[in-house]
This record gives sequence, C-alpha cells and structure tokens, in this order.
Amino acid sequence: MTPEVGQAIEEIRAGFPQAEVQVTEEADGGAVVFVSPVDPGPPYTQGETWIGFRITFQYPYADVYPHFVRGDLARTDGAVLGEGMSVTTFAERSAVQISRASRRLNPVTDTALIKLQKVLTWLRSR
Repeated sequence: MTPEVGQAIEEIRAGFPQAEVQVTEEADGGAVVFVSPVDPGPPYTQGETWIGFRITFQYPYADVYPHFVRGDLARTDGAVLGEGMSVTTFAERSAVQISRASRRLNPVTDTALIKLQKVLTWLRSR
C-alpha cells in the first residue's frame, strides 16, 4: 500500500478509536477498509453498522467514493432509503451504497477521515 494510503488508515484508526478498522491491501497500492461498529443514527432501525470504502492508490488525489453500509439498513419510519442510497454488494457483502461524491476535491484538506465523517453526518441526517 502506498504511504499516503497507510497514513489515511492510521488517521481513520485515530478518529474512530472505539471501532475496529479492517484493511485489505490491494496489489496496486490501495486498500479496502471496513470500520465497525459505527452508529448510523436515529433514522435507522439498526443501532450499528459497518461502513466500508476503497482508498485507491491515487489517494489523496482521488476521492474516497463511494461508501457502503450493511445491506439490510432500514428506516424506522418504514420509508425507502431515498436518494443517494442503493442496494448492491461491496467486497462480497450485501451492502447499501452511499453516493456522496466530493465535487471540488482538495487533496490537502479532503482526507479519507474527513470524508468518512461527512458521509456519516449525511447518513444520520436523512
């Protein structure tokens, strides 16, 4: 894995000290990352989920996108998950894809940790 990807993973570990961070290195220098458990927030029936994503070898010049959570995620009000979310698979797991692309990526300030925090904030606000 590239040094930049390794540093991003260490920042995620520090930012989520109560969670387990599982990493699978990819041959090209990137990594697949799972952070678990995280709280998806009150809109959902599940009190916890994993969140997964790929940090590509181009990091920090490539967006960490998309993110994925457990495939059975459901809203407490019974409504559909809504825009920006779709059922799929990720790393051989049933998953809900969360599509939140960074349109104006700044490789200095838009870190993998900050992106993960933004995605979770968005998820919890749905």
